[in-house]
Amino acid sequence: MKEREKFGSRMGFILVSAGCAIGLGNVWKFPYMAGKNGGAAFILMYLAFLVVLGLPILVCEFSVGRASRKSTARAFHELEPEGSNFHKFSYMSMTSNYVLMMFYTMVAGWMMYYCYRMAKGEFSGVSTEVVQQGFEKMLASPGIMTGWMAAVVILGFAICSFGVQRGLEKITKVMMTCLLVLIVVLAVRSLTLEGAKEGVRFYLVPNIESIREVGLGNMIFGAMSQAFFTLSIGAGSMTIFGSYLSKDRSLTGESVHILILDTFVALMAGMIVIPACFAYGVEPGAGPGLVFIALPNVFNQMAGGRFWGSMFFLFLFFAALSTVTAVFENIISYGMDLFGWSRKKAVVINLIGMILLSVPAVLGFNLLAGFQPFGAGSNIMDLEDFIVSNNILPLGSVVYVMFCVSRYGWGWDGFIKEVNTGKGLKFPKGIRFYMMVIVPIVIVVIYLKGYYDKFAGQGTGILTAWMAVSLAVLALTAWFIFGGKKSTK
Repeated sequence: MKEREKFGSRMGFILVSAGCAIGLGNVWKFPYMAGKNGGAAFILMYLAFLVVLGLPILVCEFSVGRASRKSTARAFHELEPEGSNFHKFSYMSMTSNYVLMMFYTMVAGWMMYYCYRMAKGEFSGVSTEVVQQGFEKMLASPGIMTGWMAAVVILGFAICSFGVQRGLEKITKVMMTCLLVLIVVLAVRSLTLEGAKEGVRFYLVPNIESIREVGLGNMIFGAMSQAFFTLSIGAGSMTIFGSYLSKDRSLTGESVHILILDTFVALMAGMIVIPACFAYGVEPGAGPGLVFIALPNVFNQMAGGRFWGSMFFLFLFFAALSTVTAVFENIISYGMDLFGWSRKKAVVINLIGMILLSVPAVLGFNLLAGFQPFGAGSNIMDLEDFIVSNNILPLGSVVYVMFCVSRYGWGWDGFIKEVNTGKGLKFPKGIRFYMMVIVPIVIVVIYLKGYYDKFAGQGTGILTAWMAVSLAVLALTAWFIFGGKKSTK
């Protein structure tokens, strides 16, 4: 049997894994979430939830990968006790990575396209209305969006085609280094803008009035949800990188490094966006349109705005591409682990398949705009995002945690032995109850609240129907976990 590929260095593992975690959730969603939820107080809560919720789940994913030496396609099969149901979650996890990329590649294409437009000078001297119309024109053009989406898919699979060390690790090191340099330079530029001080105060100094305006409960839930989703956990995206990792270092210590990098990028993205918004009178909680509509207007008013805007969208593209290549590596590994395909064959089949699978999300903004799965204003991307973000990520995280800590899965002893192998920070052995009870309960609350928030405004009948769906999916997850035999470990 061919020996499993490995990372060439510890730094390679950290940067590739951080690249998977660092994506549009950090650089696109986090700034407007911080702006919407009161700034500094929200950030403090976010940091706390990253440690108590995100970190343990991240450690679980890495441990399953390293112990099994497989992707999610076969990891549970290798470690579960005979008669367990956990391996059936593998197929849901695989589906999640495909569905995620069906719209993520399109949005990454938007970032590349806007970098090109900004560098070309298309936003120079134009009005706010023209910027708005430019975004709408892009969405209405299936040709433009398909072309840029295909460019992202081809580039991502081309990087992965060279293998773990020569492709993914080598390119991600360069890309992440550029991303970190860009984010620091852009943050410094934002902080030197006239009027930026108010934005910095809002962003870094907790304000009781902000908590009152947003509501403490809303702020806590927003911070909890953002901390949970920012690390790309629950779909098995991190399992593959654990499978390429040596046993020289403990997994808790490595996970902490990834957490720090991910948090640094999110905080610095906010440091770019929020002071700039305050400097030019733009609402920092303006939502997803903040990046494509509000910020081009900010750069349009800024001295050297064409250059700074180009750098900003290049930074966003690197963040998106680092996630794309990481998930593509996961997708390639499925074909290799399940069917014994060569890397080349897995790349070619998935490249063609991914372009075709990504077309519906593109058409959802134009030719298929009449399909509105969640009512007026929704589209195919919203449906795909809902499947992944509101279902598979949270419930997949419950599956991973319970697999690692319960006797129905791999079991606590095997998990602790694996996670604490090697030098570095050790995972505390005395928190099994917290992992087995508290963490799953918190995640289930996030899951149910997500359903409630999404459908609460659509009438009692629709809300009741969708809450019934959520409970049915929750019951299916419980079957994955408790439907098999207990381990004797």
